[in-house]
Amino acid sequence: MKPPLLEITDLSVAYQTDTGPVMALRGANLVARAGEVIGIVGESGCGKSTLAAAVMNLLPATAKVTGGAVRFLGQDILTLAPQAQRALRGTAMAMIFQDPMTAFNPVLTIGDHLVDFQHQSRAPYRAKLARARDQLALVGLSDPDVILRRYPHQLSGGMRQRVAIAAALLMNPQVLVADEPTTALDVTTEAQILHLLRNLRQTYQGTIVVISHHLGVVAELCDRVYVMYAGQVVEQAMVDDLFHAARHPYTRALLACDPASFPNLTPVLPTIPGRLPDLRDPPKGCSFAPRCALRSARCTVAPPWAQVSPSHGVLCHEVGA
Repeated sequence: MKPPLLEITDLSVAYQTDTGPVMALRGANLVARAGEVIGIVGESGCGKSTLAAAVMNLLPATAKVTGGAVRFLGQDILTLAPQAQRALRGTAMAMIFQDPMTAFNPVLTIGDHLVDFQHQSRAPYRAKLARARDQLALVGLSDPDVILRRYPHQLSGGMRQRVAIAAALLMNPQVLVADEPTTALDVTTEAQILHLLRNLRQTYQGTIVVISHHLGVVAELCDRVYVMYAGQVVEQAMVDDLFHAARHPYTRALLACDPASFPNLTPVLPTIPGRLPDLRDPPKGCSFAPRCALRSARCTVAPPWAQVSPSHGVLCHEVGA
């Protein structure tokens, strides 16, 4: 088995608020190896985007890492000096942001952006511009010379997302994080971006971490999946095992809410009853217990991590029994 490119161990992150710290991540773990596509799924507010930002230490000023490590090739990037962290971003690690419109400076052309993104390269300007042109062609944009002269607002949402993917790949990063890359797109454009990402994984030699609430995206793209709930990883499995043999009650509830799984037309969409816990005061036991049909008295105690198989683990009392 290949050694991990990226390894997150017991990572905890709290956001400072006027009413107290919000524990957005609580002991999260993740391993990603070269050639793998890793999916992270869960409801809004479960900690997916916080985990994505922590991979490159792009957390906001209100966030504080209270424990754990984020190791890239064995080195904890959270302990590096700010200059050393900046040197990794865009070269060894890159991110495709959720909203491509806010990812670009509106007063710079696409060409200016893509040349500036190569600031750590010592290649001459013409070489950088030529590489930018090649990357735009690689992501399926016709007339890349025209695109280079345009401003972000002159492109459609799908075109901007393709440019964002091209920008992230400019320096051949070893870790590529895609934070809900299709959320802001219409269905047709989403299909085009998924097709692009599927083609990309055939040639890309690093690891791709895809954050999404769209189970169909994860099923199409990913090799392994991490399911998050209330800041914790509650299940981890190969994608086929997760979709066909999920063990955690929360994962099963998520899959049951996916419209693609409905055998017949229905006027009522299923939901998961209840609400996410208040992470200013996280539950001492199982976070999902108040919404779980399998809850029992022992769920008042924090559940153990149960290893169902070498590639399948679950944070649940019932599975570990």
